[in-house]
Amino acid sequence: MKCLGMDLGTKTLGLATSDKLGIIASPYKTLRYDDINSLVDEVVKIISELHIEKLVLGMPKNMNNSLGFAVERTNNFKALLENKVNMPIELIDERLSTVEAEKILISSDMRRENRKKVIDAVAASVILDTYLRKERD
Repeated sequence: MKCLGMDLGTKTLGLATSDKLGIIASPYKTLRYDDINSLVDEVVKIISELHIEKLVLGMPKNMNNSLGFAVERTNNFKALLENKVNMPIELIDERLSTVEAEKILISSDMRRENRKKVIDAVAASVILDTYLRKERD
């Protein structure tokens, strides 16, 4: 089952895809946005183009497990996207996913300016990988 992992930020949406068997998560791309509705439309197009069967979205809880403004933004995006596609969206705790993505990129000796371009997509792949591993257990 091909999955799309998403890491929603205030200005960007990191995307990652899985292989057809749903085993390996890979960074796909980062979308920049000003308008959430346009972003939803772009994601719907990607879902169709890539034949995505499952959606996974990072839930940005605070470190103390409380819910802040970022969760509200994520829930709004989730509701808008669910209205456009006929599939549920799995929410995965994304705490420290960007930190893990940064460590992955640093360990691969990627320069700071290049890391900024791909960090959101790598974070999305961390989120998607978390989901895929959870499903296998």
